[in-house]
Amino acid sequence: MKAMRIRQPASLENIYADTAPAAEPGPGEIRVRMRAASLNYRDMLVANGFFPAADGLIPLSDGAGDVLAVGAGVSQFKPGDAVVSTFHPAWLDGHIDKADMLGTPGGPADGFACEEVTRPAQHFTHAPKGLSHAEAATITCAGVTAWRALFTDGQLKPGASVLVMGSGGVSIFALQFAKAAGARVIATSSSPERLERLSALGADLVINYREDAEWGKTALDFTGGVGLDHIIEVGGPTTLPQSLIAARTGGHVAIIGAVGGFDGGIPFAITQAKRLRVQGVTVGSRADQIAAVRAIEANGIRPPVDSSFALDDLADAFRHVQAGKHFGKIGIEI
Repeated sequence: MKAMRIRQPASLENIYADTAPAAEPGPGEIRVRMRAASLNYRDMLVANGFFPAADGLIPLSDGAGDVLAVGAGVSQFKPGDAVVSTFHPAWLDGHIDKADMLGTPGGPADGFACEEVTRPAQHFTHAPKGLSHAEAATITCAGVTAWRALFTDGQLKPGASVLVMGSGGVSIFALQFAKAAGARVIATSSSPERLERLSALGADLVINYREDAEWGKTALDFTGGVGLDHIIEVGGPTTLPQSLIAARTGGHVAIIGAVGGFDGGIPFAITQAKRLRVQGVTVGSRADQIAAVRAIEANGIRPPVDSSFALDDLADAFRHVQAGKHFGKIGIEI
């Protein structure tokens, strides 16, 4: 079966087409015909060598497809079921230790840039009914991260206030989940067109951070000076100071990404003075994914897929990620 691999030293120019076998499923395993994948910023870091990876790695952590066959003892799936992969296959629920986070598909383990895989059944969940494979594939990383940040860690309640940054997959899922739960949402972007689309998805206030350098205060003023209950922080040290200004006393700041770079620390004085809960998020558990899938089905949420590329055009898809002009997720059709 066809598979895309990364030759070391990793670079977009060293992505190549190859094959990968998919054995008949053994006890506890399922064989899946992959139909779509979704790209994450992390996948791009793997493809460009930022994260170490084995020579010949099959990239991409997020995949969706149809079950072809099930092994002995598998009762939760049957042939024909639409499924979506999990990001941390060993993290079923509750607490996870670092040692259990080392088998992530797409690096260090092989991912889903391939036509078929045979994996333990617990590496997948059912996909939401009514979503295309490309839409379902966006859940694995972005959807589960947003769910974990808002509900598992943040314990979001109706009437809460949330700030999301930009128009990437995590931020848009957080916007959609928060609105479905009855929260008010402020969204930031540097693009007027994207701000319009974020408003159309339900954002109560949109802020152009390029035009408003003190957007944290603007967000704070929107809440009457109280501040926001939840901050979905994806920018890193470059945006964190404004996020802390926007947060309410005792607020929850979910540290998810650092698209603006990794250098810098947490402003200590305001964090202590506001008694902020600053918490890192590394996607979530299989139980989180199952809960997110239920929420998507119950609320008719459809994650936006900006564009789709063929499997053979994976390098071009990564270049599209690097350009940073997409809204939502970028899909790979398999």
